[in-house]
Amino acid sequence: MKVKDLAVLVVLGAVALFGYDKYKSYAADEVQSQAVQASRPVRPASPPVEDRSWIKSDAAPAAPGSASAGAFKCDGRTHCSQMTSCAEATYFLRHCPGTQMDGNNDGEPCERQWCN
Repeated sequence: MKVKDLAVLVVLGAVALFGYDKYKSYAADEVQSQAVQASRPVRPASPPVEDRSWIKSDAAPAAPGSASAGAFKCDGRTHCSQMTSCAEATYFLRHCPGTQMDGNNDGEPCERQWCN
């Protein structure tokens, strides 16, 4: 065995020993850290709140004329052809701006389609 080869082996052995020593100290610190955390009461993390307002409801639509006023909301519809009942048209006329469902301004919407 040459001196050069022996020197390389000594250097590699020293590097391996140094790395192993660092690994042992890291592993010991990790075990100690886990022991400290185990002694503390762990508070469960609250689950993140997810915005699901964009998902359509699976509920079946109500039969025409049977829904209460609480079931309707202003969503941009303005014409009788977009309504499904007289009650819905009446709600939209009374509560939503810009509706075009009462041609003669008598307060009764969609007289030819729904409210006749």
